[in-house]
Amino acid sequence: MKFYIVDDDPSIPMILQQILERDPHNDVVGTATDAKMALADLMLTDVDIVLVDLLMPIISGTKLVRELKKAKPNLKFIMISQVRDSDLRAEAYQAGIEFFIDKPINLIEVKTVVQKVVQNIQMNAKLANIQTLVGGGVVNSAPQVNQHEKQKDQILAILRYLGITSESGSSDILSVCQLMLDQGVSFKEIDFNQAYAIDDHEKKILFQRIRRAIKAGLTNLATLYLDDMGDEIMVEYANALYEYKNVRNEMAFHQGKRQSGGKVSLQHFFDGITQEI
Repeated sequence: MKFYIVDDDPSIPMILQQILERDPHNDVVGTATDAKMALADLMLTDVDIVLVDLLMPIISGTKLVRELKKAKPNLKFIMISQVRDSDLRAEAYQAGIEFFIDKPINLIEVKTVVQKVVQNIQMNAKLANIQTLVGGGVVNSAPQVNQHEKQKDQILAILRYLGITSESGSSDILSVCQLMLDQGVSFKEIDFNQAYAIDDHEKKILFQRIRRAIKAGLTNLATLYLDDMGDEIMVEYANALYEYKNVRNEMAFHQGKRQSGGKVSLQHFFDGITQEI
């Protein structure tokens, strides 16, 4: 993968480049300490992933992402920041970033987040190849690309609400949802072995990773529900994604009223989330 790093602190690109290039498949093709310079470079440079600081003088990281997304909608962004303000972070996600990396830089967090984005890019490439084969080689039009981006944003918004975008299965959830929406199929109609070019063992691992993420979402939703049972969005997601009885059981478990929490159904979750979209 080709990376570009933008941060007004010169030490950050140096640290990140050292971490990224420990993987021989990664190549940092450019760095910048100025967003204006980065904007000019990236318009002419072939890059897969941009790591960009949130707060920079003249042009903020969020504004830089917006500008680049207009010209290169497939470019992926990871935001770097020590700021924990939820509004600023929400604005960055709306602009089109994939994940945040917090400062001070942590080796494990960088590797984990980058791996998720790389997996997402690879999965999208596989899906695009499948769509090309199914569609007889017809290249997606701009409106279709925009529709895919809109659907992706909606899915990510739900995953953020559930608090599971940092889970290892979140990129898998996103790719499965996009496959269902693109092909107009339900979860049980997907042939995962063929669609993902995996064997039964790899399929089992995929499902385990997804199930852990969905279960984490159930736990987070139940915790939110305990604080505000009248929230309409919460009620909607409780029913659509998990069935309310499972959220109720999870709540009771955390209150010490049950020995086990709610159950999750992959089919119910995925059919529900695609219906929401």
